[in-house]
Amino acid sequence: MTIQVLIKPNTFFDSVSLMSLSTKANQIEGVEQAIIAMGTEMNKEVIRNVGLMTSEVEEAKTSDLMIVVKAESDELCENAFVGINELLTKKNSAAVGKGEVKYSTISSAASAIPEANFAVISVNGAYAAREAKKALENDLHVMLFSDNVSLEDEIELKKLAHEKGLLMMGPDCGTAIINNVGLAFANAVRKGSIGVVGASGTGSQEMSVRIHEFGGGISQLIGTGGRDLSEKVGGMMMLDGLRALEADEATKVIVLVSKPPAPSVEDKICEQIKQCTKPVVVWFIGGNEEKVTKAGGHFAKMSKEAALKAVLLTGADESKINKKALNIPLVNEVRAKLTSDQKYIRGLFCGGTLCDEAMYTAMEKFDNVYSNIQKNPDYLLKDINVSQEHTFIDFGDDEFTQGKPHPMIDPSTRIARFKQEAKDPSVGVIVMDFVLGFGSHEDPVGVMLPHIIEAKQQAEQEGRHLEILGYILGTELDPQNYQEQIDKLVASGATHASSSQNAGLLAREFVVKGE
Repeated sequence: MTIQVLIKPNTFFDSVSLMSLSTKANQIEGVEQAIIAMGTEMNKEVIRNVGLMTSEVEEAKTSDLMIVVKAESDELCENAFVGINELLTKKNSAAVGKGEVKYSTISSAASAIPEANFAVISVNGAYAAREAKKALENDLHVMLFSDNVSLEDEIELKKLAHEKGLLMMGPDCGTAIINNVGLAFANAVRKGSIGVVGASGTGSQEMSVRIHEFGGGISQLIGTGGRDLSEKVGGMMMLDGLRALEADEATKVIVLVSKPPAPSVEDKICEQIKQCTKPVVVWFIGGNEEKVTKAGGHFAKMSKEAALKAVLLTGADESKINKKALNIPLVNEVRAKLTSDQKYIRGLFCGGTLCDEAMYTAMEKFDNVYSNIQKNPDYLLKDINVSQEHTFIDFGDDEFTQGKPHPMIDPSTRIARFKQEAKDPSVGVIVMDFVLGFGSHEDPVGVMLPHIIEAKQQAEQEGRHLEILGYILGTELDPQNYQEQIDKLVASGATHASSSQNAGLLAREFVVKGE
């Protein structure tokens, strides 16, 4: 086995580009592992942890691009470098071909394009706060895709944005739809009169596609970043987003989306809802229905329920909406196939909120539900690589993505875990999400197909049924072929769930015993 390193001095690529490039590099023939990253200490630590550290990497500067390749031979490494250089050249030439003008600083860009009022920032976390502050100081709304920004910096940025009447979306803001333009990870959905403010990327995506499915459309989708509703940040961006949608003439109904918020922040949000003249639907996973109802909001326990309420509040005819109720005959059929030893669910998710929704659904009937994102420390996995009883994994969490592409781009980490879980005779169902849309893998179901088929065949040879349940988050307008993705999933022998909500309910009901 050979490890070779190529350092490109003073060569910058943003983190989104590096995610995509790393994924493609790992698909080059003969490559066992490839990492393409900027020379930051965090990225060096990732390289060190996977056993690829060299003296060249140690000496790289933060402004340098590091390309590290592990392969069977020197020749295969050299071939990989040729392929990677072609990818880098192709990206740069594509940008030139589109007539793009590059500016070295936010200030110079703002000066050259005075009509611009929005900046999307995707740089290493070490520089992200600095660049976001520059954008705000130039009177630009900001979507900060970058993560690994300190809590103190986030609070300072959001205070500055609030004072200037600007949006500060993020850090770690993964999705938005502004004036019908999808940013970062977003789905192609109909334009309409429902505005969304979400402290969750895939939760907001799920809301947008369910609204689309029910015949509604999105006016604006404002992301806040995952920490916004924490005690320290205080929901600053969600409050400002709620006020912005209240003032937006195109928005008639507002939906708020979040994982479990801090109770004091939930109180602040409810106080703002009281002052809102537009209907507000609240989907806070594990939220307080009484608080929301007293504030005049419309509480929704689950995602599909929230989307349906929002669409109906726009005046839609409920009798014409296909709600796709839970398939009870299917539940009974799967239960009959599982043995008494097959007790457990294993949830393997790219989306954190999709994971949360399925996990909370299971927690309504089971006490022994573990996860790497559990709020209850008693049920936090001791080792994220080892499942316990009912286990739900968010592969998009920082501990899985440091120095690696997000699983919506590169599914390799989840595939490895899927193979592991499929061998466990105590597992009755494996539930997974497949996220379509801009920025996501071009064929997320397709890359899983051989592994699904192999796992089901192996289980059958061992005399057990393995139920594999998949949910595809997307619309017929997304760049991937939505119906084709469903057809591939079903053809593999897996079961298709029509929504995140139904996926969680089906997974739970499949393994309920004695009913």
